Amino acid sequence: MKKITFTLLLFISFSMNAQIKGNITDKKGEPLSFVSVYLNKTVTGTTSNDNGDYILNLKKQGKYTLVFQFIGYTTLKKEVDITSFPFKLNVVLEEENIQLKEIVISTKDNPANRIIRNTIESKDKNTDKYANFTAKFYSRGLTKIKDAPEKIFGQTTGDFGGGLDSTRSGIIYLSETFSNISFQKKPKKFKEKIVASKVSGQDNGVSFNRAEDSNVNLYENSIAVFNHLISPISTNAFSYYRYKLVGTFYDKNGKLINKIKIIPKRKGDRVFDGFIYIVEDEWALYGADINTTGAQINLPFVNSLKLKQGFNYSEEIDGWVLVNQTLNFDISIFGIKPRGKFSYTYSDYKFNPTFKENTFTNEVLSFEENATKKDTVFWNKLRPVPLTKEEVSDYKIKDSIKVVRKSKKYLDSVNRKQNKFGLLSPIMGYTYRNSYEKWSLSFNGLISDFSFNTVQGFNTSLGVRYFKRQNKKGKWWNAGVKANYGLSDKRLRPTFFFTKKWNNISRPRMSISGGITTPQFNDRTPVVKLNNTISSLLNRLNYLKIYEKSSAKIRYSEEVKNGIYFSSSLEYANRKQLFNTTDYSFAPQDKNGGYKLNNPLNAAFDEHKIATLSVGATFVFDQKYATYPDSKENEGNNKYPRLSVRYTKKFGASNSELNSDLFVANLTQDINVGNYGQFQYNIRGGAFLKKKNIAFMDKLQANGNQLSFPLGNRLSSFGLLEYYKFYTNDKYAETHVEHNFKGAVLGKIPLINKLNFHLVGGAKTLFMADKKPYTEYSVGLDNVGFGKWRFLRVDYVRSNYGGVKNDGLLFRLSLF
Repeated sequence: MKKITFTLLLFISFSMNAQIKGNITDKKGEPLSFVSVYLNKTVTGTTSNDNGDYILNLKKQGKYTLVFQFIGYTTLKKEVDITSFPFKLNVVLEEENIQLKEIVISTKDNPANRIIRNTIESKDKNTDKYANFTAKFYSRGLTKIKDAPEKIFGQTTGDFGGGLDSTRSGIIYLSETFSNISFQKKPKKFKEKIVASKVSGQDNGVSFNRAEDSNVNLYENSIAVFNHLISPISTNAFSYYRYKLVGTFYDKNGKLINKIKIIPKRKGDRVFDGFIYIVEDEWALYGADINTTGAQINLPFVNSLKLKQGFNYSEEIDGWVLVNQTLNFDISIFGIKPRGKFSYTYSDYKFNPTFKENTFTNEVLSFEENATKKDTVFWNKLRPVPLTKEEVSDYKIKDSIKVVRKSKKYLDSVNRKQNKFGLLSPIMGYTYRNSYEKWSLSFNGLISDFSFNTVQGFNTSLGVRYFKRQNKKGKWWNAGVKANYGLSDKRLRPTFFFTKKWNNISRPRMSISGGITTPQFNDRTPVVKLNNTISSLLNRLNYLKIYEKSSAKIRYSEEVKNGIYFSSSLEYANRKQLFNTTDYSFAPQDKNGGYKLNNPLNAAFDEHKIATLSVGATFVFDQKYATYPDSKENEGNNKYPRLSVRYTKKFGASNSELNSDLFVANLTQDINVGNYGQFQYNIRGGAFLKKKNIAFMDKLQANGNQLSFPLGNRLSSFGLLEYYKFYTNDKYAETHVEHNFKGAVLGKIPLINKLNFHLVGGAKTLFMADKKPYTEYSVGLDNVGFGKWRFLRVDYVRSNYGGVKNDGLLFRLSLF
């Protein structure tokens, strides 16, 4: 056993020493980070860290030609004869000598335009060269903060994992991932298996550094990970960019490289600015140094994003492949201003591998066993980019305090601060935590459920909830009670619930609930409480119509197979009518004709008892998913629609006419069409097995809207339809279609394109067996606002029902 251990240690020691290492600087002695360092005529190598340090692992001694390549600097070749390890080699890179011969440029003959057109035409040819490959992927995420606030909205922010100094500055996130990836272009498929993953100061070691999420492929027309920004070599790039040839230079292989400045035609568009580098004649990407901001990606808290990419030439495929990428970010939100960088390295490309039938499955990400538990020796041997002194220090500090922070003494001390009962706790809510025992007791504040309606008047709820986490794999249970009280009807309506969840894989969940509630007559809840409170108090428009239900219910749900979700419930309830008890409003008594009865379309009903059985399933076809050590994350698949079906049986009523059988189906899809925007649709239909005189709340109903500033889901509700005008005890269908053209239409119209608004078109239709069809058509503007604050959407809607036409404007918030 001792001999085996000694041999293993000797092997590890040799592997760690079989290295070329050194430092890379510019002529001023400043370190250069993320310089590509690789063996000549290969695409396997490493990169330098933020201090300019690099380590290149080799298998044996001998003569080598090392290549040092960095965008903006002259590529350097160094021939070395290595007779012993480790071998130290420091290098100095000189800035690239960009030359631009005198060229007469006219509006018809811009040399940059010629280069870009050739590049666009050659995209398929270049990407076909590495249509199938496997590679090793390494990523590192680093986030720092300076002068972090101690509180946000009165809540303590903590010490961000223990990485802050006395000025509350330092590293708040440091992670690394090493993966094996496989890629196929046609049909497009991707698989990643994480070999090792670690996060400074954390036990689970699961980082955000996924290869697929990091893929910024400029050969695509739009960049999905950047909210579908338009690529500077998109097929319609000339609608968004102007180009200028800054100059040319020759790389290490004597290939002419063109440096092109990309200039957005409109700053507010979904675009980049900066530089891209194109190989002459081959019209392939050599590198990129581009930027964007929160205004472009519609995330106001993002100040800037900076992307750098480097490509290397492979003789094997006579093509250029991505070998490194960095993404720098600068964010500002609620006084917190994190900055950081994600660095990515691709190596050990194997082109044209033989993929088996089971190489690609719906599982796009998985972890090797113990991938999050690799030790320091393993990482030092594997890591292609050396850590900086600051990163080494962060790992040491957080690993040393990690054990302490799991202790009962430390967790109790944190909880003592968190558990202080504040002056506003009765209003805002309060939670008492016991982190060591993994439970909490919460009290919801008076404001959380505060609203007004004409039945209860001003009303709110008070409740308590207990939560117990049983393991790290998603097993937990919680229970609670709540009581709602109306100041006008002077009724206390208590409820209770118990919920248990078993794991984060199939997510089986069971809940038992009961009590007295006041649901809407339309169980799709078209009226938001806040909307009703405002419209009632300011305009005497009491759209919310409710009844009282005393019930007990049990529910169960689970993903029974990948992409197939099962749910069921059984309820027994007593239902009775409620009436207005208050006439209170800020508005005059006769405004809008005064309050209406709490009785939609005079749909009075007798108090009755009834049981409801509901069984449903949702199908996400060809669903992709990621398997983590303790969970399964479903990612859907927008190539196919999402189908939901449900059967609901009402039974046990004393009046048999109230019993019913109902089938409902729903089909939805969200399709991104690249440069041409986003297309969405929602189709819903239902039918009763037998037409009967059922209770109004059991009938099929459409979601209407009578507000100018609605808060509900726009793709499941109508814009101008009265709330309770359409209902049926027979069959019905509704369709909602919408296309957001982003900048594809208005971006091409002079002057208007300066506003950076997005054109949106939509159509809705409703069919019911006993009514005429109802239709709506809309045209609107999204992305309305100033600078990067563009949260408003305005729609003009025109409706038609039986020849009666109506129109109106709708205003919505369109966040992110």
